[in-house]
Amino acid sequence: MMFKKVFAAAASALAIAAFAGNAMARDTLRVGTEPTFAPFEFLDTKTQEFSGFDIDLIKAVADKAGYDVKVMNMGFDALIPALSAGTIDVIASGISITEERQKKVDFTSPYYQSGLSYLVRKADAEKIKTFADLKGKTLAVQIGEGLDLFSIGTTGAAYAKNVEGARVSAFNTTSEAFMDLNVKNADAVVLDRPVLAYFLKTKPRVAKNLQLSTEIADAEHFGFAVKKGNAELLQKLNAALEELKKSGEFAKIEDKWFAK
Repeated sequence: MMFKKVFAAAASALAIAAFAGNAMARDTLRVGTEPTFAPFEFLDTKTQEFSGFDIDLIKAVADKAGYDVKVMNMGFDALIPALSAGTIDVIASGISITEERQKKVDFTSPYYQSGLSYLVRKADAEKIKTFADLKGKTLAVQIGEGLDLFSIGTTGAAYAKNVEGARVSAFNTTSEAFMDLNVKNADAVVLDRPVLAYFLKTKPRVAKNLQLSTEIADAEHFGFAVKKGNAELLQKLNAALEELKKSGEFAKIEDKWFAK
């Protein structure tokens, strides 16, 4: 009899533990990103982990919404197709909310307002003072792996292709575009202003020869993207994002990466 009681108690304890474990289990949010867009997303060479403003923010949003996160590295051109195919659940990759993209995906509330600027060599700064001065120049841009200038690539590439007489050199990563400027193959790099500013901040030896424009063009908002029609996930992410803003946690993450 005693054995039966002990067995029953043990079984009951296991059942309770199993129930508690199931109650604590959380779904995993598969987040797609192209980690070549510092300070929004990049691979930290010291830790070999994905880092950046977008990564910190989507992890905080997901946690608030009750999810764990798995970050998946893929080319920029593969992100929207992967989302549509169900390979990933969310895109967190410094992606601007545009009308063209809204035909393919649903966006959360905007979480960051960016804008385009350009980077030139200081020796050329007197000749290139405004966006109008980019006319007829060679412009380096990030387009995204596998894309061409007529695809839905970066907003910097979209802007550059419409500059009158400009010759556009498209690269898969920002670092390649910066290198093209440094070796004098390009006259300017056109890209999101915070990305250019972060590059200058973290590459002081290179930065001393470069100058960031004072002008900002085509200010656009970034948002996290979910599969078209996934209203349930969209609502959860928006609610979590709003909570983070009200609690002040969003501001802390923002200050970490964009301290003034």
